[in-house]
Amino acid sequence: METIGRDLNEMQRIPLEPGHVRAIRATGTERCYRKGELLATIGDPADRFVYVEAGEVEVVDPFTGDRLVPSTLGPTQFMAEISLLSGGSWSMTMRAAVDTRVVEVPREDMLRLMSEIPEMSDIVITVLAARRRRQLDGGTGMLVLVGEEVDRDVRRVAEFAARNRMPYRSYPLGSADAARVAVSCGTPADTPVVLYGRDLIVTEPTPEKVARLLGLDRDLPEHEAFDLLIVGAGPAGVAAAVYAGAEGLRALVVDECAIGGQAGTSSRIENYMGFPTGISGADLVWRGEVQAMKFGTRFVMPRRVATLEALPDAQFCATFANGERVRATAVVVATGVQYRRLPLDRLADLEGAGVYYAATETEARYCREAEVVVIGGGNSAGQAAMFLSRSARHVRLLVRGDSLATSMSDYLSSRLQADPTITIEYGAHVAALHGDDRLEAVTIRDKAGDRRLETCAMFVMVGAAPNTGWLAELVALDDKGFVLTGADAGATSPYATSRQGIYAVGDVRAGSVKRVASSVGEGSVVISKVWDYVRR
Repeated sequence: METIGRDLNEMQRIPLEPGHVRAIRATGTERCYRKGELLATIGDPADRFVYVEAGEVEVVDPFTGDRLVPSTLGPTQFMAEISLLSGGSWSMTMRAAVDTRVVEVPREDMLRLMSEIPEMSDIVITVLAARRRRQLDGGTGMLVLVGEEVDRDVRRVAEFAARNRMPYRSYPLGSADAARVAVSCGTPADTPVVLYGRDLIVTEPTPEKVARLLGLDRDLPEHEAFDLLIVGAGPAGVAAAVYAGAEGLRALVVDECAIGGQAGTSSRIENYMGFPTGISGADLVWRGEVQAMKFGTRFVMPRRVATLEALPDAQFCATFANGERVRATAVVVATGVQYRRLPLDRLADLEGAGVYYAATETEARYCREAEVVVIGGGNSAGQAAMFLSRSARHVRLLVRGDSLATSMSDYLSSRLQADPTITIEYGAHVAALHGDDRLEAVTIRDKAGDRRLETCAMFVMVGAAPNTGWLAELVALDDKGFVLTGADAGATSPYATSRQGIYAVGDVRAGSVKRVASSVGEGSVVISKVWDYVRR
């Protein structure tokens, strides 16, 4: 299956061309660091690009002070992270292993150079993406979680970090690694905890707090003005972000959860053109995010739009749930849909503690050698069942209808039926949940009656409720809450809504195809109309 990098060892060390180095030297400032001096610290702004002229730079383990990984950066290599593109923060502490001389280029100047020299941009982005992939695969992130398996708050942080492609380390409570962390940081050995580095303990951890530390959520100046506000960072929103940046629009993307939307929870997409061996939804959309950031588009999350107001000067003002506001000339709505919450007693109590709405590596860890239940008959449910079958003892797919033919791709339904670890039950649904602090069992109801099934995990992937409550007063919706566009909204453009300046793309749009490829296409195409509107 396709991943972010092919040969990560090779990709991490692609050298810059002599002309690129000359441009960096002409723009940057030479600086010397003594052996042991820090070049970057966890959480500091990633505000510069560092080219190594002489010496050696190493990654520091904040818990021991030793070198974290065996490889170092030497002459002709450069020190930077993917957060350079977004204005985020350093995720690692970097230190001069010997006396070292570098050339430092301020972030804005480096982004300008990358825009002027696309060949250099290609090399830098390839290297930074490969380094991020290496961090994700190698578990060398400085975000440290202890007790994810027993604490719901820690688990939510893990899910947020994983979906946003942020590297982290997770240690089971009571493990030797957890004990080492407790001794180093002075935390109780038997208490779940979230740390950033060694010194920053996140009390009452939430995704919002961690996003601040990681540089994903940053303060926006009051009433900061953008050409375009894109609400939603699924395939449609990120595609719009790429093309908006490429066309020179000043664009901001916000999402209340994570990059990827529903597609980001898909472990394997096999019917997207160009990836014959498949690609995870998270990797696909993350590539788009990096591409959009290269063109200058900004991303902020988790950030929920509470209200959207049309201003007298033909602009729009978005007020976020935290009270911040931004202005935009145009708005692209790409909020997609969310799986419906089943009408079951105590569902909310068990969400995140056995009841899940995504099947990623994070959730799969909770299901090893266990019986799990997946509810739904669409492609997302089928992909989840296939993915979970790798780690679970058995997967039970519950489908209300009597066939998968109308709701699932044929290649996927054929694989499900052929897999001995997956059982498909038609005409069945969950009638009750059992368990105190965690899900312990479910009651399955079908034509034969009720029966109890012991399980630790239930994945709900049924129904599609649009996220449009914040739009109801501004644009026309259909009777299910989806946004009307084109002729149905009295507009000439297929993605324009009933309100000039507001467009809708992807799954949130009434009549959309509900496929990743179509969402990407809509997000790409809509920008031509947005550009015309903004320039008018």
